[in-house]
Amino acid sequence: MQNKNVDPKQKEFEELVIEVKSVVKVNKGGRQRRFSATVVVGDRKGRVGLGIGKANEVPDAIKKAIQSATKHVVRIPLVDGRTIQHEVIGRSGAAKVFLKPASEGTGVIAGGAVRSVLELAGVRDILSKSLGSRTKLNMATATINALTSVKSMEEVCRLRGKTEEEILG
Repeated sequence: MQNKNVDPKQKEFEELVIEVKSVVKVNKGGRQRRFSATVVVGDRKGRVGLGIGKANEVPDAIKKAIQSATKHVVRIPLVDGRTIQHEVIGRSGAAKVFLKPASEGTGVIAGGAVRSVLELAGVRDILSKSLGSRTKLNMATATINALTSVKSMEEVCRLRGKTEEEILG
């Protein structure tokens, strides 16, 4: 009977491991090796989060990264549940990501970490261009930064103190 009550937090988000790498810290006693994992979580409905975790073993690092990502989930305003409102550029370190809304049926034109973040965010039609550094963590962070800077039409109306008809002309 208890099996029906599955933990609701368990399946709230889809998880995707972007990168697992070995990192080394040099002490006087020698090298100390650990693992760093970068994970994206999302519900494909406008919520997405990015997290990193470090541990002595890979599964522990992934678990920590998932916990971090679920803590840092952000909401993205989607137009018709498929694309973003306007063009936007996100930056993180030397990485730059340019995102542009696309017409229906275009698909996700992006690669690597950018594609992972956009798909888990629920974006189905978008064009992107990666500029600068291609580090997976920085590309994913730049994408999240770009998506969080997207403003919905209601938000723009509220900020300008105008109606939607006045803005659109």
